[in-house]
Amino acid sequence: MPKAAIIGSGPNGLSAAITLAEAGFETCVYEGRDTIGGAASTGDVTLPGFHHDLGSSVYPMGVASPFFRSLPLADHGLKWIEPAAPLAHPLDDGTAVMLEHDLASTAANLGADGPAYARLFRPLTDHWDQLTREILRPIIHWPSHPLLLARFGIFAALPATLLARTLFRGTRARALFAGSAAHSVLPLESAFSSAVSLVLSTAAHTTGWPIAAGGGQAISNSLAHYLASLGGRIVTGTSITSLSDLEETQTPGSVILCDISPRQLSRIATNSLPPHYHAKLRNFRHGPGAFKLDWALSEPIPWKARDCLRAATIHLGGTLEEIAASERAPWAGKVDQRPFVLVTQPSLFDPTRAPKGKHTAWGYCHVPNGFTGDLTTQIENQVERFAPGFRDCIVARRVSSPAALESWNPNLIGGDLSGGAMSIGQLLFRPSAWLYRTPRKGLYLCSASTPPGGGVHGMCGYHAARTAVEDLKHKSR
Repeated sequence: MPKAAIIGSGPNGLSAAITLAEAGFETCVYEGRDTIGGAASTGDVTLPGFHHDLGSSVYPMGVASPFFRSLPLADHGLKWIEPAAPLAHPLDDGTAVMLEHDLASTAANLGADGPAYARLFRPLTDHWDQLTREILRPIIHWPSHPLLLARFGIFAALPATLLARTLFRGTRARALFAGSAAHSVLPLESAFSSAVSLVLSTAAHTTGWPIAAGGGQAISNSLAHYLASLGGRIVTGTSITSLSDLEETQTPGSVILCDISPRQLSRIATNSLPPHYHAKLRNFRHGPGAFKLDWALSEPIPWKARDCLRAATIHLGGTLEEIAASERAPWAGKVDQRPFVLVTQPSLFDPTRAPKGKHTAWGYCHVPNGFTGDLTTQIENQVERFAPGFRDCIVARRVSSPAALESWNPNLIGGDLSGGAMSIGQLLFRPSAWLYRTPRKGLYLCSASTPPGGGVHGMCGYHAARTAVEDLKHKSR
């Protein structure tokens, strides 16, 4: 039986391990921390009984992932909880623009821009299953649905500011589109910044934006439980500092998959890779970092727009112009004093997250990579702007700077949550033209620094593992 070692137990590492175990490999995952999960982890970081998602918290691409959907994760403990509305975007007039599950209902709350919104998204929602299979893989591939992918690509390639101003005339539709585009962690004037907004909004109207019952840790635990049922092993508390630490390197026909950053791969494979590839790994560019606050709350956030209580995800940034200014600043080495803040409030829909009557929430904004300042006041000012009295609800908070995020999860270089900048060059060649492969036979990269990039969907790990399996088949012919 061929052997496989996977370094890192994030969703991509676990997905790679499952794919290899299903293909007949003797599989072992090595995790440096005492707990598994990477960015899909949950812990009591403020007060006992307040369970906070340490990284991600809402999973539109998790529930839509073709790989996750192929697994019996519900049988291994995963339960999705779908809020009444995927997203709320409050405005200064006391109302909120709502991204509803129903496309027509969303269009209806956009006024005169409703028909244009429906025309943009109807072809995508009608073919969402096919679209996910096209976009959650390397960009350069032979498409199964070329016309669908071409229609998506025409709009996805545009800067979000241009697309929003071209299609929409009102503040509400433009703000809604810009807030979702900010998940790209690109300046909204950049090419392809529209892509993420198109994907996330289509997901909202189809498979949804669920949270995981019990927290993001439940996703990792269900993957690990299924892996164990296939005979796979996980070894925690074991940091791999060199490929020579792995017994699999001594076994002919074995493979090693790394759910780590390109820089980490360069460090542990010092003598195993040629200089030109080391240079590619070291020069891989990371995007802006995140500055994150976790809050233990005495009560729900007191939003002026009560519709915000229907959604687990809240976008705080006001207008398209404000959001664009905030997302432009980190790329210039600056911070905006009214940052775009992404807030999640999962305890409204999952009472296991906090003691009875209490609540949890978190919020973060984008900052320059490696930012060393403190934006606690600015983030909480933005929440207060749309929820007066919010600070009176805070029982405890945890502050996570970019350095703290990287210390917790070394994949988050400088606080970068996306595994590397999603610029056009790094979308096509992530982290190099080799994609998952490396010049060393049997060594692969499977983190968010490979296609299709950031997000909890497991597709980086799945594609890397399938590449390894196919390579071994060709070798044996």
